[in-house]
Amino acid sequence: MAEQNYFPEGMLSATAENKEFISSVAGLERAILQDRILEARTILCDSGHNLIVDLGGVRGIIERSETAIGISDGSVRDIAIITRVNKPVCFKVQQLVHDPNGQAIAFLSRAQAQRECIEKKISKLQPGDIVDGRVTHLEPFGCFVDIGCGVIAMITIDNISVSRISHPRDRFFAGQYIKAVVKDIDKETGRINLSHKELLGTWEQNAAFFEAGQTAAGIVRSVESYGVFVELTPNLAGLAEWKEGIVPGQQTAVFIKNIIPQKMKLKLIIIDSFDGEFVREKPQYFIEEGHIDRWRYSPPSCERLVETLFTMDDRFYAGAV
Repeated sequence: MAEQNYFPEGMLSATAENKEFISSVAGLERAILQDRILEARTILCDSGHNLIVDLGGVRGIIERSETAIGISDGSVRDIAIITRVNKPVCFKVQQLVHDPNGQAIAFLSRAQAQRECIEKKISKLQPGDIVDGRVTHLEPFGCFVDIGCGVIAMITIDNISVSRISHPRDRFFAGQYIKAVVKDIDKETGRINLSHKELLGTWEQNAAFFEAGQTAAGIVRSVESYGVFVELTPNLAGLAEWKEGIVPGQQTAVFIKNIIPQKMKLKLIIIDSFDGEFVREKPQYFIEEGHIDRWRYSPPSCERLVETLFTMDDRFYAGAV
């Protein structure tokens, strides 16, 4: 079997190798011989919840039972099939046949690709491993992330960034490619939990972008009786003096009065605030690959320790949708 790259769905479609495989009957036949995982766009979900995949001149069919691990036993609902329409899906080519008119039909299996991804990649992950992911959908409590062939993991809202947000859409959007780190594995459900904040830099790394005396752009994250928390970067927020009329979500210009590493604090003064569309910036990662066992957010001089420890847990079986 040829070496595979178990990408999140959407990353393989545009590659020259993938296009070559799916562009002809001969290419699909080679894919069977080489046991390749391919990817193409779903154009239809029929009344039987079978997926029809765009393979150019060949009709590609993923029968309902092969659309995802868990469909057959009911642990994955049919909505997971319907929501794949007009999106890329990974698959293995099971067989090529011809209809009475001589038209080639390719029977495909997404579940087979997922099982291989779990066996060869997902089951070998350890807490602290950094992975590529693609955001599939957002909920108030967190976001769901494809970490390979439609295998889903989750980032809870408190693990998205150090600076608190009201909803994951403050950071992410569906379809976005991100980096994440394996936080832990739920022994009972087998679900993988990810974290994102550790890759966005420590307090010192983020504070190094600023100096006392500067006026910087920010966004109001919360308003308390004792002051206003303003985010300068996803992993850095400071406390501004209370000011009337300020509400969460507003854009601000803040004067940086003081930076205190020993207390991990920024003292700010709000110069201006206004309502404006929040633009989600592409995450700036300080760590992009490899493995981390321990991540310390707080500066060495700070009297308060804020850190994440990644420890090995029991082996697991991942879920997929």
